[in-house]
Order: sequence, then structure tokens, then C-alpha cells
Amino acid sequence: MESQHRKTILIVDDQSTMRVLIRQLLSGEGYNIVDTASGEEAIKLASNSNFDGILLDLKMSGIDGVETCRQIRCIDRHQVTPILFITSMGEDEALQKAFEAGCDDFIVKPINPLVLRVRLKAHIEKTELYYQLEQVRKSLSRYISPRTQKMVEHYAGTGQTPPPEKREICSLFTDIRGFTQLSRSIQTERLFALLSEHLAYQVELVYQYGGYVDKYAGDGIMAIFEEGDIAECSCLCALEIIAHAKELATHEESPLFAVGCGIDKGQAIIGNIGSPEHLDYSVVGETVNLAARLCAYARPMTIAVSSNIYTENKNNCRFYFSEEKDIEFKGFEQLVAVRELKST
Repeated sequence: MESQHRKTILIVDDQSTMRVLIRQLLSGEGYNIVDTASGEEAIKLASNSNFDGILLDLKMSGIDGVETCRQIRCIDRHQVTPILFITSMGEDEALQKAFEAGCDDFIVKPINPLVLRVRLKAHIEKTELYYQLEQVRKSLSRYISPRTQKMVEHYAGTGQTPPPEKREICSLFTDIRGFTQLSRSIQTERLFALLSEHLAYQVELVYQYGGYVDKYAGDGIMAIFEEGDIAECSCLCALEIIAHAKELATHEESPLFAVGCGIDKGQAIIGNIGSPEHLDYSVVGETVNLAARLCAYARPMTIAVSSNIYTENKNNCRFYFSEEKDIEFKGFEQLVAVRELKST
């Protein structure tokens, strides 16, 4: 076993003969062994060091094994570290307390070498799998929305996808005007970095105002607000996005990212769409379609909103709305009332 993969095991027993025996039984397995004679010292060691497994005597002088286990479990770095008790026959009542304190398993004296090695190895591998899955979960959160992640975790646990759900939402779309032309005048690598930085700020604002990003749409985002005062929050978010874009445009070294935004509020369906082999958990409905059309209509550095947004916010002293215009949008049978949103 290569040194970088060697696991470190902590042995806690107030009898030196038992500590030596366990060392011998684990020799040849490639473990680094640390041992101590007291629960107090074990807690100090666990507070300052990472261990891949802990073998703990159930009955010790001073702090006993159960209390030692309980205190080690309170240490963040050892909340899931395998803890196996070394116990004698007939200690069932104490074992019950040991499991309540957070232990994972027990080995009965006299110790069977095969049982010790196999159980310890199995628990370490189980913990490694847990950390791998946690890393996948954290990585997943960087690529999908919190709502989608919850759905995926629910599906992983039950094997069932939740049914489509109708909800009142605000949909906010953003888009950078003239991006194609911009891509012809800036080196690809630099443009990609600038775009990523610009969108990152938009995403930060969306989450700051209680929404989430459903997806990226090339040089813009599709954000959903469904908790709290969604009409106000989506508007405040859009205003800050435009303010940030204008601020960037004042710097000579920064290219002009002229952003346009569109917002609507209404009923939408949230659920899985696509084939069983490739699903997208997303928001669909006229509200989403209209917000996208409003975004496409909006002039550079402006926010186009629907009558639903205007109705919800018309008495809000933080906002100013332009006169209403009736606009014909593809896919909509009737003219759509559109206003421009500005801060007061």
C-alpha cells in the first residue's frame, strides 16, 4: 500500500497488552497506528488529527469508552469516522449505550483477527464512499439549481420522480446585447473569462434576492423566484444587474456588456421533461415564454416587464415604470402590455 493511501487508525485501550495485540493483528495491512491509554487523550488526539478508523475499549478507567465515543462524535472531522468498540461477552446493556453514543460496530474478545480486519476495512470503505458521494453532491450543486438537486436526491432515495407541480413564480431572463459582434473583437479566452465573471455576478444577485438560476442561456440566465415577495425581489435583482453592467461599462479596459432583462409573474409548471434516459427538471409555461420575449424586446441596459409585474409593484416607491406599450410577440394571440422598469 502506497504511503499516500495509508490509513491511520487510533487504538484506545487502558491495557497496554491489548494495544500491542491489536497492533500485531493489524500488522501487514498497511495502516499507520496511533495508540493511547485514555479516553481523555483520545479526545485530544481526535480534536487535532484525522483518523480513518478508531478502535475503542468499552470499559476504561477515567472517561469510559461510551463517553469518549460521544465526545469524539461531537468533533466535526470525526462525525462519520468509523468507531468500533472492543468488548467482552455479556456487555449488551453497555453496547446499547455505545450505539446511542454513535459507534458503528463492535468486536468481541477474544479478538478474531479476520473479523477485526474485515470489519475495519469494510467500515473504512463505507466511509470513503460516503465522502465520495458528498463530493459529488457538492459538485452537483455548482451545475444545477437547488430545486433540481433536491429532486435528484429524492429520486436517488425513493426511485420515484415527483409529479409536475403548478406554482406562482416570477421568471427573470437576462441577455447580453451584441455578444456575437463582441466575440469578433475580443480574444476568445479573454471573452470567456469576462462573460463567466459577468454571469457569476448575476447569479450571486439572484440568490441574494431569494431566487435560483434554472439554467444558463448562452450569454444570459433564466432565473426563477418562488418564495417571498417574488415580484419585488425579481425587480430589485434586475435593477442591480443593470446597475452592475453600467458600472462595468465606465471602465475603459472593460468591454461593453449591454444587458437586457425581461420579467413576468404567473402560473408555471415545475417538473421533469424529456426522455427517461435524459431528463431536464425545469419550469415551463406562458410566464417563462413571456419573460423570454420581454428580455429579447428590451433595449440595451433596460428591463421590460409585463402588466402582472406592474400591477404587483405600481405602488412600490422603489420603482418607476414607463408608460404602457402594446407589443406583438410571436406565439401570443393578443398584444402584450409592456413597461420599462427603472429605479426611483
